[in-house]
Amino acid sequence: MASAQLISPSRGRVKIYGKNPRMLTMIRLLTLTVFVVSSLCFTAAGLANDEQRPRPNILFIYLDDFGWKDTGFMGSDFFETPNLDRLASQGMVFTDAYSCAANCAPARACLLSGQYTPRHKIFNVGTGPRGKAKFRRLKHVPGVSVLDTNIKTWAQSAQQAGYTTASVGKWHLSNDPRPYGFDVNVGGTHSGSPPRGYYPPHNVPGLHDAPEDEYLTDRLSNEAINFIESNAKKPWLLYLTHFAVHTPLNAKRELVEKYAAKEKGKLHNHVAMATMIQAVDDGVGDIIATIERLSLADNTIVIFYSDNGGYGGATDMAPLRGYKGTYYEGGIRVPFFVKWPGAVTEGTTSAEPITGVDLFPTLCEMMSTPLPEGQICDGRSLVPILCGDVKSFDRAIYWHFPAYLQAGGNWKSEARDPLFRTRPCSIIREGDWKLHHYYEDDGVELYNLRTDIGETTNLAVIEPEKTNGLLTKLRAWRVATKAAEPTELNPKFDAVAEEQARRGLTKD
Repeated sequence: MASAQLISPSRGRVKIYGKNPRMLTMIRLLTLTVFVVSSLCFTAAGLANDEQRPRPNILFIYLDDFGWKDTGFMGSDFFETPNLDRLASQGMVFTDAYSCAANCAPARACLLSGQYTPRHKIFNVGTGPRGKAKFRRLKHVPGVSVLDTNIKTWAQSAQQAGYTTASVGKWHLSNDPRPYGFDVNVGGTHSGSPPRGYYPPHNVPGLHDAPEDEYLTDRLSNEAINFIESNAKKPWLLYLTHFAVHTPLNAKRELVEKYAAKEKGKLHNHVAMATMIQAVDDGVGDIIATIERLSLADNTIVIFYSDNGGYGGATDMAPLRGYKGTYYEGGIRVPFFVKWPGAVTEGTTSAEPITGVDLFPTLCEMMSTPLPEGQICDGRSLVPILCGDVKSFDRAIYWHFPAYLQAGGNWKSEARDPLFRTRPCSIIREGDWKLHHYYEDDGVELYNLRTDIGETTNLAVIEPEKTNGLLTKLRAWRVATKAAEPTELNPKFDAVAEEQARRGLTKD
């Protein structure tokens, strides 16, 4: 029998040699099976042509200062999120999902650009120094406060793919999100928090007609519904980027009595925060009901994410150490799930470490559109993990923060020192290992997150080989990304004053 050739549509021409008809039949059946399974995932992923399946709608829910355990599905014992819990159960939950930064603006810049902070240079909220000058040993790197319009975003990729796009809520990267690929802007300015709180006047674009008792979160959810209803017959991408649950902690008035009377949890018990979280969840429930009423549910991807860890004064990420503004796990590890009908198996989880820059290539693959030509993308598409093709990536993920964030709540046990939530640092995570490098004192901290998720035991001295290996990789990454590093001494630094302040804050 002559040699046979079989064609694998996903991998090209494969030559199979042999003279056994039964073996050849088995090979043909195996190849067909692989093709069918692969095609199902590819079709669900939107990689098939438009005649086979319309492009999926995308609902991207992005919350502000929402902690790792602030939902029921992640373990809150006080906050109530039944609608988010239901959506999470219908998709894949990522237990080791990270923001690219421990505070708002840089996290959002990384998310929209698909690039780590050294490339877009938004390092902090604003460009001015944070904290008292006499406590800062180095001059901070100011960076920039506006995302460069020459950097393409996934919203622009969506527009090019035929999507109608909307940004509803917080923007924080410029005065207006529309030059960055959004057809509609409701509420988006350079402001990082509600300009006048959660009750009117809202004082943001599109919301000047608010009745006096309107809660901002409710209004943004209603605006999201209006956008979906207006674009139901064509592909849409909605970036619902709530101000909630950022400060000010304005409770939703009609929910206060409910949570004031509720038994406090061991982890969570903040009444105002509970009302703010329920307002988000109620709105999500209304949005999903609208999607179902319009018969769009089977072709709508839902992504849920947060821009950084929770606010230390109102929530707790235990057993994680840290909170918003720190680069310990509590400041950067966040809740994340994807519901993708037909592609993601319901009720699944992934422990793969993922981060904000991964969303750009993920969204492009979901929308069947290429990444911008010539633009560096630091992330990897999550589609292979979502579809079950791979379990993990062989890579490291990084953070770079060459600035300062002054101290916040819970400083005694949660931050590295009592004066700052974060001093200039870079971080690498690879596998179970996470290494911190701090510029001021050249300090290094090494943790094994599999055995010490709370980052309580620094293994840098005990594991010198692992420490040196990760530090070498981190330094090489900084060189490759041309990371701006703080090296110039601050002439206003006062070592005596710093030591006195430390002692004053750490006394029992």
